[in-house]
Amino acid sequence: MSPFIAELIGTMLLILLGVGVCANVCLNKTKGNGAGWMVVTTAWALGVFIGVVVAGPYSGAHLNPAVSIGLAIGGKFPWCDVCTYIVAQMTGAMLGAFLVWFVYKDHFDATEDAATKLGVFVTSAEINNPAINFATEVVGTFVLMFVVFYITGGEITWYDSDSTLPIGLGSVGAIPVAFTVWVIGLSLGGPTGYAINPARDLAPRVMHAILPIKGKGSSHWGYAWIPVLAPIAGAAIAAALYYSLK
Repeated sequence: MSPFIAELIGTMLLILLGVGVCANVCLNKTKGNGAGWMVVTTAWALGVFIGVVVAGPYSGAHLNPAVSIGLAIGGKFPWCDVCTYIVAQMTGAMLGAFLVWFVYKDHFDATEDAATKLGVFVTSAEINNPAINFATEVVGTFVLMFVVFYITGGEITWYDSDSTLPIGLGSVGAIPVAFTVWVIGLSLGGPTGYAINPARDLAPRVMHAILPIKGKGSSHWGYAWIPVLAPIAGAAIAAALYYSLK
């Protein structure tokens, strides 16, 4: 498996399971309707675990543009590969969101509230305060990225016969990374829904905009810049602090 395909499939699985639990909990007439925040955060954490296990041996399992950029800022991942990884992550996230819509299409149709349908795909602020909302996503992503550096220790992962050396999460880091995402959701996810990953929000938002969802309403593009730029800023800060402490 090439790193591109690994990032695509790993991110697809992450979004399929993460956005999928949002659909199960939020949409009408599902088995999990109203199951609550613990179910949502647990499924997202396990989705990270699944994605990392699958992609880790082949790409380092970034599954997140902010992780790729953060590692590149820290000099532990080649900048020339960042765009390739981000394209794979975005493509995989779009596929994952599409599959959620396909599986839950009848339940989207059975749900009248447009905001609920949008909330399956994207994150949003419970209280609209762009400065605080941005800072919240920065802090959440900082925690994720800072812990990732200590989990991986910047180890080298060999993934093909050409001995190319990506630096990333690695499959051995799947469990601690999943726990990190879980606790971020439980502790810091309340204000904004903890995107902490540009692909997690932007790609599903694009799919919400283009899919033929009955009565879907606006895709709320005015908020979209926060879950894209804030995670990148948080990852950059984490990289700078980590390497200043080495």
